[in-house]
Amino acid sequence: MKPSDLSQVWPEANQHFSKEIDDEANSYFQRIYNHPPHPTMSVDEVLEMLQRFKDSNIKREREVFNCMLRNLFEEYRFFPQYPDKELHITACLFGGIIEKGLVTYMALGLALRYVLEALRKPFTSKMYYFGIAALDRFKNRLKDYPQYCQHLASISHFIQFPHHLQEYIEYGQQSRDPPVKMQGSITTPGSIALAQAQAQAQAPAKTPLAGQVSTIVTTATTTTTVAKTAITPVGRVSFKKDVPPSINTTNIDTLLVATDQTERIVEPPENVQEKIAFIFNNLSQSNMTQKVEELKETVKEEFMPWVSQYLVMKRVSIEPNFHSLYSNFLDTLKNPEFNKMVLNETYRNIKVLLTSDKAAANFSDRSLLKNLGHWLGMITLAKNKPILHTDLDVKSLLLEAYVKGQQELLYVVPFVAKVLESSVRSVVFRPPNPWTMAIMNVLAELHQEHDLKLNLKFEIEVLCKNLALDINELKPGNLLKDKDRLKNLDEQLSAPKKDVKQPEELPPISTTMLLYKFSPYNTHPNRSEGALGLTSWFHGSLCGSWIYNPNSPLYKTSDSAEAELAVRASTTPATSTTCTATVPPQPQYSYHDINVYSLGGLAPHITLNPTIPLFQTHPQLKQCVRQAIERAVQELVHPVVDRSIKIAMTTCEQIVRKDFALDSEESRMRVAAHHMMRNLTAGMAMITCREPLLMSIATNLKNSFATALRAASPQQREMMEQAAAQLAQDNCELACCFIQKTAVEKAGPEMDKRLATEFELRKHARQEGRRYCDPVVLTYQAERMPEQIRLKVGGVDPKQLAVYEEFARNVPGFLPTNDSTQPTGILAQPMKQAWATDDVAQIYDKCMTELEQHLQSIPHTLAMNPQTQALRSLLEAVVVARNSRDAIAALGLLQKAVEGLLDATSGADADLLLRYRECHLLVLKALQDGRAYGSPWCNKQITRCLIECRDEYKYNVEAVELLIRNHLVNMQQYDLHLAQSMENGLNYMAVAFAMQLVKILLVDERTVAHITEADLFHTIETLMRINAHSRGNAPEGLPQLMEVVRSNYEAMIDRAHGGPNFMMHSGISQASEYDDPPGLREKAEYLLREWVNLYHSAAAGRDSTKAFSAFVGQVELGEREMHQQGILKTDDLITRFFRLCTEMCVEISYRAQAEQQHNPAANPTMIRAKCYHNLDAFVRLIALLVKHSGEATNTVTKINLLNKVLGIVVGVLLQDHDVRQSEFQQLPYHRIFIMLLLELNAPEHVLETINFQTLTAFCNTFHILRPTKAPGFVYAWLELISHRIFIARMLAHTPQQKGWPMYAQLLIDLFKYLAPFLRNVELAKPMQILYKGTLRVLLVLLHDFPEFLCDYHYGFCDVIPPNCIQLRNLILSAFPRNMRLPDPFTPNLKVDMLSEINIAPRILTNFTGVMPPQFKKDLDSYLKTRSPVTFLSDLRSNLQVSNEPGNRYNIQLINALVLYVGTQAIAHIHNKGSTPSMSTITHSAHMDIFQNLAVDLDTEGRYLFLNAIANQLRYPNSHTHYFSCTMLYLFAEANTEAIQEQITRVLLERLIVNRPHPWGLLITFIELIKNPAFKFWNHEFVHCAPEIEKLFQSVAQCCMGQKQAQQVMEGTGAS
Repeated sequence: MKPSDLSQVWPEANQHFSKEIDDEANSYFQRIYNHPPHPTMSVDEVLEMLQRFKDSNIKREREVFNCMLRNLFEEYRFFPQYPDKELHITACLFGGIIEKGLVTYMALGLALRYVLEALRKPFTSKMYYFGIAALDRFKNRLKDYPQYCQHLASISHFIQFPHHLQEYIEYGQQSRDPPVKMQGSITTPGSIALAQAQAQAQAPAKTPLAGQVSTIVTTATTTTTVAKTAITPVGRVSFKKDVPPSINTTNIDTLLVATDQTERIVEPPENVQEKIAFIFNNLSQSNMTQKVEELKETVKEEFMPWVSQYLVMKRVSIEPNFHSLYSNFLDTLKNPEFNKMVLNETYRNIKVLLTSDKAAANFSDRSLLKNLGHWLGMITLAKNKPILHTDLDVKSLLLEAYVKGQQELLYVVPFVAKVLESSVRSVVFRPPNPWTMAIMNVLAELHQEHDLKLNLKFEIEVLCKNLALDINELKPGNLLKDKDRLKNLDEQLSAPKKDVKQPEELPPISTTMLLYKFSPYNTHPNRSEGALGLTSWFHGSLCGSWIYNPNSPLYKTSDSAEAELAVRASTTPATSTTCTATVPPQPQYSYHDINVYSLGGLAPHITLNPTIPLFQTHPQLKQCVRQAIERAVQELVHPVVDRSIKIAMTTCEQIVRKDFALDSEESRMRVAAHHMMRNLTAGMAMITCREPLLMSIATNLKNSFATALRAASPQQREMMEQAAAQLAQDNCELACCFIQKTAVEKAGPEMDKRLATEFELRKHARQEGRRYCDPVVLTYQAERMPEQIRLKVGGVDPKQLAVYEEFARNVPGFLPTNDSTQPTGILAQPMKQAWATDDVAQIYDKCMTELEQHLQSIPHTLAMNPQTQALRSLLEAVVVARNSRDAIAALGLLQKAVEGLLDATSGADADLLLRYRECHLLVLKALQDGRAYGSPWCNKQITRCLIECRDEYKYNVEAVELLIRNHLVNMQQYDLHLAQSMENGLNYMAVAFAMQLVKILLVDERTVAHITEADLFHTIETLMRINAHSRGNAPEGLPQLMEVVRSNYEAMIDRAHGGPNFMMHSGISQASEYDDPPGLREKAEYLLREWVNLYHSAAAGRDSTKAFSAFVGQVELGEREMHQQGILKTDDLITRFFRLCTEMCVEISYRAQAEQQHNPAANPTMIRAKCYHNLDAFVRLIALLVKHSGEATNTVTKINLLNKVLGIVVGVLLQDHDVRQSEFQQLPYHRIFIMLLLELNAPEHVLETINFQTLTAFCNTFHILRPTKAPGFVYAWLELISHRIFIARMLAHTPQQKGWPMYAQLLIDLFKYLAPFLRNVELAKPMQILYKGTLRVLLVLLHDFPEFLCDYHYGFCDVIPPNCIQLRNLILSAFPRNMRLPDPFTPNLKVDMLSEINIAPRILTNFTGVMPPQFKKDLDSYLKTRSPVTFLSDLRSNLQVSNEPGNRYNIQLINALVLYVGTQAIAHIHNKGSTPSMSTITHSAHMDIFQNLAVDLDTEGRYLFLNAIANQLRYPNSHTHYFSCTMLYLFAEANTEAIQEQITRVLLERLIVNRPHPWGLLITFIELIKNPAFKFWNHEFVHCAPEIEKLFQSVAQCCMGQKQAQQVMEGTGAS
């Protein structure tokens, strides 16, 4: 970024500063850098000062702050020219600014970007060290920037960052701090220079000043060291913290005793020992360098062995919490000899403890051993150094402990676990390193032992978790049962015998040397070779020390050793006659001979010697050979391939990067890398797999022969042994070549990934018209390399390239080839294609690998299954597509995958079918990848396949649902096709299929969240038409399905206008498409910024009309100037513009709210105002565009645009909600919706004409965002639907009550979300707030729109759980405003005389829709003729859906049945010229049903049935009167007191809650307790307990008044 651009992101820095301010700001910088004559200031002091200045009330100080920060940011370009010390100080300051939150918003983003850019610079470059020092300073803030952490983790040399920073970044991606906050030291050239400068400054005074701060390690909190007065004597154990001694305090007696018995080492004098103890007592991360210098001054070389012993025995063994501190101390000391002493001392103490007495209670020794294990791992594995076999054989140790028993295991298992724990921080030894995995597999084998103690199992499980391994995925072998190994076991758990000499150290080639040679840090120039330095490496003699021995300790040491081994093995074997080792067999196959894309490639080359005696006597056994060889290959291929690639990769990458650092042609670099990678990988695979293959083939053959020839004679067994051995020998080379080629084919793309940055840099340089070369390498070569071997700028020398050509000609294990340009076909071609093609190749390769893994996981019994064969065929199609890499082949593959999915039937093996579907989806997802063909193209082609495929498998509903679920179908296109294919009901298959699909997607639990009714708009419309026109002959189940769908569909979609709804849903789907044209985001950002400025300017005019005219004119003018299509000219660009604007406004809001979190003192009102600044301007722009789009009279354009914009905002919201989850913020979206609602409901003529369509659009929006879909938006959603303007417009202003059904649907959405929480009474604080809000909305509706609640009471009560009494009472208490309710407490009130009592209420819910057709038919028949006679006996089973208590009954069906029977009964009574009363409702089919339900249902069912009746006790109307009489009649006629008690409960529980109480409920209960005919007060349940009796008396007094209640109770009692 140019300095001039700073003003755009940081307005405060834009001001002009006076010279005085500038001078003062610069003087502070002089102090930091310690430039005389200025007094010095530490970085922390400056940061503290800046914090003070930032929040200061003094203008001058604020200006100094802004000036200093501006200068620092503008200086960034010159940082690479700073000296090391000054650059390090600047890095600490820069990191501190981020850490302390001194910059926010855009400036913070810029600061973070600068650090990221620095870290992306080449490893060990100056700016890289700047980035590391700055990052270390603000590492504790990384958890706040998860996306930033992802960028950091994707840096190519991330693995070489300091370990503690890697951990902070990895946890930061999950917005977490590391569980253990490691304080690692960072050593950079700058920190060393700074330390030296400080050391010189301190030289006159030997003892450092108390309180002096060292800045070599820029940790978040700087520790100040104050000298302690007490000095701990050496003999005592000292602890860092004052902890109370525990019962089992670790003591080191065992170690002291053992040390006394060994030869004594030279002890330093008493005063030196005290100084050493003092140094370690006061050691901390911040004074590390100072203490190291003190130690060097204090301790002579001869006393260093004593220091090593002191450190290990008296510090490390008992202070596990300070291991990382001591490890950093060793690193800072930089004394290899001392490190070796510490390591030897560690091994010695470990051996002492391993051979000590393992008494059961010796907890102390076990703790010491665990601590030493942790330390050993930290100073070896964590630093990429091996634990040599000669020092400690971990696998044998585990085996020995297993054999000796539980007590030994208690020592060994925790010790080994602690050692391996450190491998996670190692580049070399982290899983899947073979040495580590071999030990993990032994631990997994141990874990399987049934009698292993639980605490040991737990140790192993914790280790797996720390190493991110799944214990179930480890491959336990049979090591613990290996008797042969046991015989040769060197005992490590008991003292060595006196007469046995200790094994000597391993000679010549040490693994540490190998590690050094292959280390990325090694840039040592002193080589006697050419610049490539390869020739003597690769053509040295292989004799003697380099013979492959899989059990050699050297072979097991480290990946780097294996890398050297790979290099050696990959060349032509030496022909020296003195070489006694077995030379690998001569290659038999050319590279192109073997096809490795499936195991079937082995078959043509298998050798079957006809002279084998076994085949002459049993020719049928020949068929076993292929399976045995394939199985052997299958077992070994993956581990060998992965291991070979991993080892060869590091070697190859380092050498190629070095050799081609000054070559600007990426194609040359790529070809060379491929040649070398192929060679090393093949060599590594060959030496790794030959021996195991030989054994595996022979074993598999013997097993197959034995299975085929049961009860074989000894002679036959001998023939089988002989045949297996010969066949294994004959075919081992083939199997080996197959594995090698598999590894080689996979290695190419992996290498491309590693070197992608290098290729990109060269390509970028060429595009900018310059020649690429690495400046660091160029300087190094020019300054340090002799002329003869110096790398030159430009192409690599032909002599040097000869080495790589040799790699290409001689791939180990294959016949030499002269075609060096194309040893493996396509992969080796230079990069002539676009980069996209390489991405496509990588995607295909990944796809092929996954398919192969799936195929290999299929059991052998299913190998010939048609679906397995189809998967092989699919894999071959992927190979074809990968090789051609064009759209035609991709289309062929896509069609094959879609047809394969549609062809799959559920008749196959369930697991195989699952795998089969997964593989086909995998291929389609690969093609859909943005780097391949992208979502729009893929979805279009998949939809075309679905439409055009043959009828016999066109209607596979499971497959189609799977494709839709995975976002692979263009729903608009498919919906239209499905609607047409039904041919208005004539195509029965299509109708049945459409019904199934609608049911799965829209009814059954709504599992596919992104599909809504509008996605199947035309399908549902056609199904409804078929249902309406079929006159009783509709396909079975269609009416019920349509009824269920209609509740969501009809209320929300004005079916006369398919257009707006389509626009909204297309907007939602387009909100997730990101393939914007280049530059569009920048253009949209510019336009949005311009509009915001215009909107807030004084000249904006009334309602911003002037600003709008100016803006539109500017857009059109600006577009002409840029010779591009106008941003508001096409639908697609409008969509993208609104999406980008929404995203930008939302992002600004998130940043503002994040600022508040980081700075709690910030004023929330100001923060909100900052958010609204942009949001309100954006909303006004939308409103103006809607108002002015199209002609003044053309409402369609306006409504379509509004729906499109709302759809885009909804789409962005849903995506944001899914991605951020708990971090999701409602504010920006709430503001957009509420302001837009207000803008578009302003009293303007143009808006009034489209008001209903506008409201419909908002209802659609809120329905799509219903709480079950976006629970994170629920509070804002409730605020929106309950806004006074919205309620008034929906329920009052819209004519003919057209808004009512839509608003009712929104309330039902709310109740459905609340239902599960209310049903389970799970009202946590957030739900309580939501519930209270819901009650308030209902109170408003009850007060202002009671008729609305009256008309929809049934639909609401249907979704409210039975236990929500108050919620239901609020709804049922509503009565029309034009009605005057008679007082229910009036004495002798004659209900049947009221004028309203015979008028039926209006119910706008279609309650019969839930009744199954046959049930409804039988019910109608029974009500008319009392037949079928079984109707009553079957009634309970028709209502019951499960046996689970609490969920036994279909509540909706019970509610519908009660209301339907009641309405039919009223009609029946009216037809007879009567009115409902206690006498007229009896002895009818209707009452028979009710009485049957009361008697036949269990307690749960009866409660639901009585609730359904009580739900109709409302204001005076015919339903209230009928159901009141019915309730009282059921009480009077009840055959058990249980029924009467339950009726009382249902009525009473609705009365004892807070008011309001429904009128019908009150008159029913008053009648029940007042009328002596019901003998209410005589029932036992009224008097069962004093508190119950008091409750009834209290309710009676409330209902009738005290005097009347007393009379009734006494009168009844007397009677």
